[in-house]
Amino acid sequence: MNELKIAIVGASGRMGRMLIEAVLKDGQAKLISAIDLPETSAIGKDAGELVGMPCGVMVTSDVEAGIAQANCLIDFSRPEGTLEHLAICRRHKVAIVIGTTGFSDDGKKAIADAANEIPVVFAPNMSVGVNVVFKLLDTASRILAEGYDIEIVEAHHKHKIDAPSGTALRMGEVVAGALGRDLKSCAVYGREGVTGERDPSTIGFATVRGGDIVGDHTVMYCGTGERVEISHKAGSRMPYALGSLRAARFLASKGSGLFDMQDVLGLR
Repeated sequence: MNELKIAIVGASGRMGRMLIEAVLKDGQAKLISAIDLPETSAIGKDAGELVGMPCGVMVTSDVEAGIAQANCLIDFSRPEGTLEHLAICRRHKVAIVIGTTGFSDDGKKAIADAANEIPVVFAPNMSVGVNVVFKLLDTASRILAEGYDIEIVEAHHKHKIDAPSGTALRMGEVVAGALGRDLKSCAVYGREGVTGERDPSTIGFATVRGGDIVGDHTVMYCGTGERVEISHKAGSRMPYALGSLRAARFLASKGSGLFDMQDVLGLR
């Protein structure tokens, strides 16, 4: 890739608008297409006007043509939509940055299969800060492996459709991996009634949904007489947009392969 030509789906949504703004302000990328559902009021309008920065790129509902013009698609839609967009990217050899969460195992396999032919960054959270937190969690979990109960608390806006969040689940995977455990067998998702004494081998999750919370995540290591907390709080969606652009630039030199933000940031 020479010029980084970006396509964005869900252009008129909260994340779509943030991505448009980030691309238009970026000196190394060009917004080549903005895609949205046919029924949205943004269709036919200047995508830049959605963020007060007219750019001459009109919002379109033609997904195939919109993706075909680009060399990288950034997708924060829903699993079923992302998988359809992934197939189009595969046909046109377009790289894709996937920030969508809530995929089934079959969906994740489809992404991995596509990565044999096109470059893919697939991560539960594109924020640079959150990915630094993942690294910190790996270190903390190895040090606090004994004598500490681990709980993960996350909060998001009322419109979020999956729970726990993909970021919270990834935090759990990082913690479980550092402890030599399988998250699927040790996770506890919510508690109610007479639950009995806490099993020290478990990792607990608690979910909050309300208002316009962008995204708060805290991992608590609860010991005897002390508690260690590692937190990340997002005040806007811009960190996700900026991280996505960083991922798109990373993919510009790749022919194929499945990567995440740890790869993008060199944190392996």
